[in-house]
Amino acid sequence: MKKYIAFIAIVALLSSCGKGDRGELVGAKGKRWNPEKPFGMTLVSGGAYIMGKSDDDFAAVNDAPTKTVTVRSFYMDETEITNAEYRQFVEWVKDSTVRTKLAILADELGETPGSGDGASIGDFAFSDADPENMTPYEQYMYDNYYGLGETGFEGRKLNKDIDIIWDTAEYPDEYYAEVMDTMYIPLEEAYNGQRTIDVDKLNFRYTYLDIQAAAKKNGGRRKDHIKTEVVPVYPDTTVWIKDFAYSYNEPMHNDYFWHDAYGEYPVVGVTWMQAKAFCEWRTMYKNSYQKSKKRQFVNRFRLPGEAEWEYAARGGLESGDYPWGGPYAKNDRGCFLANFKPLRGDYGADQALYTVEADAYEPNDYNLYNMAGNVSEWVASSYDPASYEYMSTINPNVNDKDNRRKVIRGGSWKDVAYFLQVSSRDYEYQDSARSYIGFRTVQDFMGIDEKINLRKPKK
Repeated sequence: MKKYIAFIAIVALLSSCGKGDRGELVGAKGKRWNPEKPFGMTLVSGGAYIMGKSDDDFAAVNDAPTKTVTVRSFYMDETEITNAEYRQFVEWVKDSTVRTKLAILADELGETPGSGDGASIGDFAFSDADPENMTPYEQYMYDNYYGLGETGFEGRKLNKDIDIIWDTAEYPDEYYAEVMDTMYIPLEEAYNGQRTIDVDKLNFRYTYLDIQAAAKKNGGRRKDHIKTEVVPVYPDTTVWIKDFAYSYNEPMHNDYFWHDAYGEYPVVGVTWMQAKAFCEWRTMYKNSYQKSKKRQFVNRFRLPGEAEWEYAARGGLESGDYPWGGPYAKNDRGCFLANFKPLRGDYGADQALYTVEADAYEPNDYNLYNMAGNVSEWVASSYDPASYEYMSTINPNVNDKDNRRKVIRGGSWKDVAYFLQVSSRDYEYQDSARSYIGFRTVQDFMGIDEKINLRKPKK
């Protein structure tokens, strides 16, 4: 028995040696975390402020009574999401859709890279199509999990090492041509020799865990709260015509989203669901890069809550009507400070007929551009006129999945000055797209607030 106890003691001693902790409680060591400001974003340091109307509610809406609330620190896009930025999302979805279609057909044909004579659809087969080149983990996943999803191809890895061939003269074989033909509108719908991509084929599929439902549910399995969304990603360009009767806006319909001339203008024609899908894609896209560099994942990108948006729009100014304070929409030289409808019928009095570049006009004190005017912005909150009465005072947000009315903030190029006020609330239905609604994203700040880090240590 004594020998056994001695053996256990030696094993315990050896297990604690060589780690440099001297047997002390030093904590588990993970990867070193280096806070990094997300590209194109600015840090909005958290704090308390008086949310709601700071002056008389002349419109008598009475949906924004004053209330002191506190929000945590977060990063916010300095500008509204631009056409160029949203096109990156659309192009990624288009590329992934084509690669998936090519890989599926190659799989059904039994094609693998190099299996044919020269270039073929096999070059676009799934990366795990050749069993001889699988890692043990890939082989295990292939044997035990692949084929169990809705389509049977979930989890298969696309080959992105080869470029998609868009020139019809360079298609490698007839199978490749067959797949590419499905991506374009039917010939009978083409005109003037232009056969464009069928944007109805561009859908982004993602899953997420409904944490709110899972936290409030007593018992139940995790998988019961995993939701799947399939969202068409292409903006509705027809909003430029549908939003205005008896008005000539065809040039905006034809050019605004895809032409480089409008690349730095805010994207419009996106629904609340599309804005949310963009956030999910941006998170996935960034973390794919983080994974390739063996770095820790970043926090998810998301739409701001209503209280976060108003706090950021105020730019640190207490009780101001606008991001620049107010009470007027002009500066001391008589120049308008935002893009809106300043006069009856005269949209161009502020030097802008429709939208302007996302970084036009002066930013507020948080370096955020166009928090008033240009385009209204989707936020994560549902609209309820009485929500200020019952929402929390810490990180308040009311987002009822059964309430399809989602809040928009900031006013737009077609709105009067009242809707530019930082406290004004408006809404639109989550599946609606408008020529005057865009969005920007936020990301939670991880760790201690930087204001605390800047304090001098106590002596």
